[in-house]
Amino acid sequence: MGSSHHDTHEDQGAGPVIISVSDRHPRSKTIQVVRPESADTTFLAATAKGLGITLKHFAKNLFLPLKKLSGRAKAGAPDPERFKNDIETVQYPEERVIYPERFRGLHRLTKREDDSVRCVACMCCPTVCPANCITIVPEESTDSSIEKRPAIFEIDELRCIACGLCVEACPCDAIRMDTGMHAHPVEDRADAIETLESMLARGIRSVAQQGGQGANWRETAVLPGPEKHTTPKNGPPGSR
Repeated sequence: MGSSHHDTHEDQGAGPVIISVSDRHPRSKTIQVVRPESADTTFLAATAKGLGITLKHFAKNLFLPLKKLSGRAKAGAPDPERFKNDIETVQYPEERVIYPERFRGLHRLTKREDDSVRCVACMCCPTVCPANCITIVPEESTDSSIEKRPAIFEIDELRCIACGLCVEACPCDAIRMDTGMHAHPVEDRADAIETLESMLARGIRSVAQQGGQGANWRETAVLPGPEKHTTPKNGPPGSR
């Protein structure tokens, strides 16, 4: 920006060099713009540098002696007695790395005590999904205590960005991403669509409650008998 007064105290620390400060507004300053050299404005130098790094890694892995895996402390390595190079190539699917605990895997749908899907087709997950990869078609439930259930529940894993917002938005603990499985490779796009049946096949029973109040709202009241649970009376419609 233009200025009629030159600053005699230039900033000698890190950051841009201040040439002048405006008389009318002290926060308006003129900074020095460093233009790149003509050799840096082309991609030739950067391309040559990148190829050099690639060739260096190739020669290092091909000709140098191999290192023990224990010497590298590689996380997720399956066999500590094997010898591998510094830059590891995992021979998938024979070798697989260990995924972190917070890895968001393939979706699955949880079940009720009668093995029916917990989803009540509230449409929270397709609403919050930023990739618009979830499709739910609701239908009337045969259970008088549940208003709706999904007739169709599909997730396009090729569009999913694994953000986990569908899990956070679900009020019924009906959908999870804790399978530890990544999306399977497919040749046809239709094969990458997870259906209600495929996600239920990976599902487990959930005894989560909705509508609890107080400090102990996470606790589940257990009645006599196997796997019998109760829910607070103020739970939302459709929850059990």
